[in-house]
Parts: sequence; structure tokens; C-alpha cells
Amino acid sequence: MADDDGKVGLQSVSRALRAIELIGEAGELGVTDLGRRLGVHKATASRLAATLAQHGFVERDPDSDRYRLGFRLVALAGAAMAGLDLVRIAHPVVEDLAERTRETVNVGVLSAGEVIYLDQASGARSIVSVSWVGRRTPLHATAAGKVLLAFGEPSDRDRFLRGALEACTPRTIVDPGELADQLNAARDRGYAQTFEELEDGLNAVAAPIRGPDRRVAAALSVSGPAFRVRPEDVARLGRLLMDAATAISRRLGFSGALVD
Repeated sequence: MADDDGKVGLQSVSRALRAIELIGEAGELGVTDLGRRLGVHKATASRLAATLAQHGFVERDPDSDRYRLGFRLVALAGAAMAGLDLVRIAHPVVEDLAERTRETVNVGVLSAGEVIYLDQASGARSIVSVSWVGRRTPLHATAAGKVLLAFGEPSDRDRFLRGALEACTPRTIVDPGELADQLNAARDRGYAQTFEELEDGLNAVAAPIRGPDRRVAAALSVSGPAFRVRPEDVARLGRLLMDAATAISRRLGFSGALVD
């Protein structure tokens, strides 16, 4: 029964997405035409359109009873475009930093309680290049995630620290108090660091990218093998990251000091 319910649910989601596509392609559609194009009864199309309208994805013209795309989609498109703008603006700096450090450089943002990576450039020493773009990683086990926590909203940070922290490796910080101390230290020096906390043999350093409203828009990180990104290299990489993150922040319209 559970599998059948899941199939029905997926079919409903698929039908709703297709309805949005059809309305967008046509500009406007009545429920009769929508039902015909979806291959469902008019009553089913009517309920589907009403549900989409309730959530703002479509809106009904009261004179024609036809549906067109709603402003909720405009907001979602704006969020997606903001991510694309960040990549476009940051990428030249990301490439330059990868060339200077000769390691892998990533831009990550906060998404549903995790880090998701939007852009990457590989340095000369990255013999095997693994793409992190689109990959999600836990906040507490990554330098980028620690930056997003440390420089983000205090209420979000406190809420995160009240949750369970999963160990990705034996070196992952799972004690909330210890993690809180690390986040405070990151705020003081301007960058965060991880030593084999996400993957064995992988170290990373990250700094915050700020938007014009001073909020943290993203994290800029450098990562590499532990034998190359050593504890004694972190301060140098941290300075390079802060300079690069400041350059990106300026391009986004931020003015002021990167670190309060």
C-alpha cells in the first residue's frame, strides 16, 4: 500500500510540474484545455490548477477563468538567477585563486541545512579532478559549512548546534561545545578550517563572501590532500582566501570589512 501511495504521489507531482510547463508554454490555459493536454478529466485539471493557484505557482484570470503563471515562480526564478549571478561574478576570482594556490577552489552556499557547491576551479596540482558542483555536504564537517555557520545568523547557528552532529570520519567534530568554539575562532580570524573531517586525507580552508546587505552570501574554500594543505599552510591560505573573498564581495556590491 505504501509503494502504491508513493507512486500516486510521484504521479501527482509529475502532473503538477507538467501543468506549470503547459501553462507557461501557452501563456494562458483554461481547465478544459489543460485537462486535454494532460490527458485527465476536466474536474481533475480544475482541482490541480486550484491547488497550484493556492500556492502562488499559477493565478486565475477572473474574467476569462484561464490560468497563467504566478508570481511565486518569479520569486523562485529570481533566487536561481541570483545563484547564477554569483557564479558569473565570482568565477574569474575562483580561477585566479586556484592558479595561485594550485589546489581546488569552490564556492558553496547554504541550502536546506547543508552546503551545496555552485562553482569550482582546479589548480595545477589537482591531478585527479573531482567535481564538487551540485554536491551537498554537512555544515559541521566542512570549512565552507563552518564559515556559513560562523558568519551567518546567530539564531540559525544556535539551532544547528542543538541538533545531532554526525561523524563523517573519526576526526569530525561532533561535540556542540567544541564546534561552537571553532566557529567563534573562525569569526575572530576571518576563516574556518577542517582537517580530515569530511573525508580522510582531505583538508580545507574557507572564508565568507558577503552580499551588499552585509549578509554572508556564500563561502569560498580551498581544499587539497592533507600532505599538501598542512596545518602550517592554513594561515597563508586563509589570507589568500580572505583577499579573494573580499574581491568577490566587492563585485557583489559589498563595502566595508569582511570580518566584523
